[in-house]
Amino acid sequence: MSYLLGLTGSIGMGKSTAAAMFAELGHPVWDADAAVHRLYAPGGAAVAKVASAFPGAWKDGGIDRAALKSALAADPSGFARLEAIVHPLVAADRADFIARHAGAPIIVLDIPLLYENGSQAGMDGVAVVSAPAEIQRARVLARPGMTEEAFQMILSRQVPDAEKRRLADWVIPSDTMDAARAAIMDICARIVAGSPHA
Repeated sequence: MSYLLGLTGSIGMGKSTAAAMFAELGHPVWDADAAVHRLYAPGGAAVAKVASAFPGAWKDGGIDRAALKSALAADPSGFARLEAIVHPLVAADRADFIARHAGAPIIVLDIPLLYENGSQAGMDGVAVVSAPAEIQRARVLARPGMTEEAFQMILSRQVPDAEKRRLADWVIPSDTMDAARAAIMDICARIVAGSPHA
């Protein structure tokens, strides 16, 4: 029976880097964002329903994420409609991934909004990637096209980092690569040894 490890962290905390480290250690990693990209791509399972709910977001047979983002910024009530369409499809994609990797000792489920959408209930344990607020802010504002206003809007939709750290079974410090790698190796060793929360 695989150990389902939820991996989360707020924007700019280094979650993608941590996920890559788990993958380098040989653990299968399911990426919620990548699943959404597949669902929105031409032929993806979400295209018809999302295009029906947000007609301006349809482009070249798929969903234009920038257009969808603009529609949601103009009408935040659309988030609930979008989630009602996409969440069940993402859950099905995740279940398929878990079934395909059933022999793996650890399956890492990279879910940015894990606490926000209640996904922690389906995990055997949760690791949150965290860095000091000033490092997070610098990383995010260094991204092309990112503004302070956009950063604050994203943060307002996420469970605060301090609360995520309180709720999680493990915290992966990402202020340095070495600290993150050491924490990840320790988590994996504990899970494989059968004493994950010792």
